[in-house]
Amino acid sequence: MPVKILMVCLGNICRSPLAEGILASKLPNEKFTVDSAGTGSWHVGHSPDKRSIAVAQKNGLCIDAQKGRQFKISDFDEFDYIYVMDNSNYRDVIHLAKTPEHKNKVHLILNELFPDENVDVPDPYFGVSNGFDNVYQMLNDVTDIIAKKLIEKHS
Repeated sequence: MPVKILMVCLGNICRSPLAEGILASKLPNEKFTVDSAGTGSWHVGHSPDKRSIAVAQKNGLCIDAQKGRQFKISDFDEFDYIYVMDNSNYRDVIHLAKTPEHKNKVHLILNELFPDENVDVPDPYFGVSNGFDNVYQMLNDVTDIIAKKLIEKHS
């Protein structure tokens, strides 16, 4: 049974699809499954934002087959690790947790790079033109650490 990792942001069209694609590219797919979801329902069934698709393609990844979905309570049982992109997503997901075990699965993703600093991955949706490149680089850096830890722990 593969180890399952879920990436969560607000709408599941910008940050979490990138995080899903980047992390999945660094893990052996026979041992790990990576998915993504949003805390909101606005983009359920939609493809990632065209700017996320473009920055992924520029870096050799294809994420255009992903479809947005909303985080659900059953994700706590289905996934082994849940990484959220910012403090607001963290509060929204933790609010749905029914047990301490569920809460322990939820991690603020950049705490892997900056332990206990609770730094947000900025939402590039309304931001500056290079926002998607900056988010890609942050997620690429942090998923190097996450992939290494997961491979060491589950190999």
